[in-house]
Amino acid sequence: MKLEKVTSIHGRRYDDACGTALGLELVGERWALLVVRELMLGPRRFGDLRASLPGLSANVLTQRLEGLEAAGVLVRRRLPPPASVQVYELTPWGREAEPVIQALGRWAARSPDHDPTLPLSPVSMMLSLRTMFDPGKAGDARLAIGFRFGETAFLVRVAEGQLTVERTDPEGADAVVAGTPETVAAVIYGDAAGAPARARELLGIEGDAEAFLRFAGWFELPPKAERPAA
Repeated sequence: MKLEKVTSIHGRRYDDACGTALGLELVGERWALLVVRELMLGPRRFGDLRASLPGLSANVLTQRLEGLEAAGVLVRRRLPPPASVQVYELTPWGREAEPVIQALGRWAARSPDHDPTLPLSPVSMMLSLRTMFDPGKAGDARLAIGFRFGETAFLVRVAEGQLTVERTDPEGADAVVAGTPETVAAVIYGDAAGAPARARELLGIEGDAEAFLRFAGWFELPPKAERPAA
């Protein structure tokens, strides 16, 4: 019996057995991988996703969510009362894409065209910490740093050379940082010597400010690739 070809979720196929080709069929459509990124730290409502990806129209977001659901990357579910709202959540297999997103982010950050001052979503900022964390710099330190971006809050814990991020109220953290993702990135990824001044100017810090500055020293963007000679 001759097997029928399965149509890709976007109606197009590369007809290539390489897993990279199938990966592009799954998440290669514009915005698809960024939708996956925004779900990496837990389920989100449709409106939350639109707010985090302001350049994405409601119509295209609906298409991407439907395609990713059909591919088994995410599921829809309704939160129990009193919330009773529909959310989108990655499947266990969908969450396995995080190392792919991290590797792509590290590679692309080496581009001479990478502009770290462009807008960031809160989730993107938190995932960048998981991507750029240097356990060698942290050593055996144990710290808990909270981040507040408006109504969205995260708790970042570092212990035994591991960094974890949880979307939760950061009560009890050594320090709680309030600002925008862009201002947090400016402090953490800017030059180390100017970090204290930028922190005072750009961020609100409750608790142990020195602990946060020590934490900020454990991250660094990769060196830029050289452009080929013209």
